[in-house]
Amino acid sequence: MFKKVLVANRGEIAVRIIRSLKELGIKSVAVYSDVDRESLHVQLADEAVCVGKARPQDSYLNMKNILSAAVGTGAEAIHPGFGFLSENSRFVEMCEACGITFIGPRSETIDLMGNKANAREQMRVSGVPVIPGSDGFVSDADDAEKIAKKVGYPVLLKAAAGGGGKGIRRVDNEGQLRKSFAEAQQEAQVSFGDSRMYLEKIMNDVKHIEVQIFRDQKGNAVYFPERDCSLQRSKQKVIEESPCELIDEKQRRFLGEIAVKAANAIDYINTGTLEFLMDKNHHFYFMEMNTRIQVEHTVTEMVTGIDLVKAQVSVAAGEDLPFAQDEIECRGHAIECRINAEDPANNFAPSVGKIKYLYFPVGNLGMRIDSALYAGTTISPFYDSMIAKVIALGNDRSEAIQKIKRLLNEMIINGIKTNQSFHLALLSDEEFVKETFTTDYLEKSFLSKWKKEG
Repeated sequence: MFKKVLVANRGEIAVRIIRSLKELGIKSVAVYSDVDRESLHVQLADEAVCVGKARPQDSYLNMKNILSAAVGTGAEAIHPGFGFLSENSRFVEMCEACGITFIGPRSETIDLMGNKANAREQMRVSGVPVIPGSDGFVSDADDAEKIAKKVGYPVLLKAAAGGGGKGIRRVDNEGQLRKSFAEAQQEAQVSFGDSRMYLEKIMNDVKHIEVQIFRDQKGNAVYFPERDCSLQRSKQKVIEESPCELIDEKQRRFLGEIAVKAANAIDYINTGTLEFLMDKNHHFYFMEMNTRIQVEHTVTEMVTGIDLVKAQVSVAAGEDLPFAQDEIECRGHAIECRINAEDPANNFAPSVGKIKYLYFPVGNLGMRIDSALYAGTTISPFYDSMIAKVIALGNDRSEAIQKIKRLLNEMIINGIKTNQSFHLALLSDEEFVKETFTTDYLEKSFLSKWKKEG
């Protein structure tokens, strides 16, 4: 097992990783930008190194400075968390060159699955159902027009190296395609340095279902209960839960088995998540794979009782998976709300400033708040707006909803705007309670209804 691990991230995920490292008896090293000097992850770590100025490219994306911090402090491994360098294959190669273990998959696996078109093709040849669309890359607008005619409008143009909603355009008819293709391609080049595109048919009335897998270096692989991540705004998840009550045990096993099949096909190491669309007939179609721990891993931890970060560390150290498939049970129902520093009433505009007063409610079983906040924390404009994750576990979905509503009602964050009230309205919405919502429900229906109700 490692003696010292550097955490190449910030905010709540850095705090969450450091806490697991402490419980494993492993020393932790934090990295920080100059504006994060007083951050909680810096205070909790055993050591901390400043790696640059506020802009992410100067600090949390500065591979040389982060590796210098790892070498200088004697860290044997680096945990990237999510975002930043977590899916950067070049960074993994640099870690290997420095003799430092990257807690995640190999660089070639990240390359393969990080390119959405290649990942799609790999899944197709492995027998995993994929969304109708292009086979490989779309070379130009002419090629895109031919494929769109074949699969039928509306279609989605997507950056092959995409993520975070960048390089994506919806096209409803042939007249929109050429302009949309040029815009998406240009955005992809600016955002990722890669202008390659692919095309998928837009599937309506679908749910976004994902399955987390874990595979060790000996090829032992398991899957976890699925997560429903269908409530989204601007391609970003808002609420996640596990399991999806619309999926029965037979379907759950089928979905898990094809996810493990996919992991075996690419010789995947450590944890990752395969994302699917589920239509009204409960047919599943692969979208993409995230080769890292995800924001919503918390709901999986709550329903299984497994610390996924600790498992990541042990598998990266060469140990066998600490659990077998028959030991993974779904106990109850968990829901997570992402708390963002934003003003929903002002078109979700970012909110920055100092936290003047903070109260995180505690008490009762099955409740969890992951955050790096404390009174006096400054929310800067340089990083992602998510400042906390509120998670509740109930014996069933109804109890989980009531618990998380209590947490949100009691939680106080003064000094900035947050989306707490928006979450409370969404949790009380009839379509949410019935779990009949699909991926377009929040933007297509709920937002207008919420604005009217004031």
